Amino acid sequence: VQLQASGGGLVQAGGSLRLSCTASGRPLGGNSVAWFRQSPAKEREFVARITWNLGSIFYADSVRGRFTISRDSAKATVYLQMINLKPEDAGVYYCAARVGAGVRTVAADYEYWGQGTQVTVSS
Repeated sequence: VQLQASGGGLVQAGGSLRLSCTASGRPLGGNSVAWFRQSPAKEREFVARITWNLGSIFYADSVRGRFTISRDSAKATVYLQMINLKPEDAGVYYCAARVGAGVRTVAADYEYWGQGTQVTVSS
């Protein structure tokens, strides 16, 4: 599976962005797709995940209520809609995929990674 993330940019605090993660190489059936983020001097942090088959969703507490993860099966794309962005949301956002539907919030549990897209939030 190859993953291509896009949609990052510069936004003011309180603003919105939508990230996209498009998969290619093989169908994602049976997989989970997640978003992680990483800022300088911090470990890669789980943000949200969705299962491809049933669309089961799980969020990190820090983004619940502000971020929405969704998928478009026809486009093989997972989205992360982010609203009310805060400076602490800034970082490089990565999409990742793994085989299986269980909730996994550790980066090491994901086999496939996109290249990352930068999100900058100005205060």
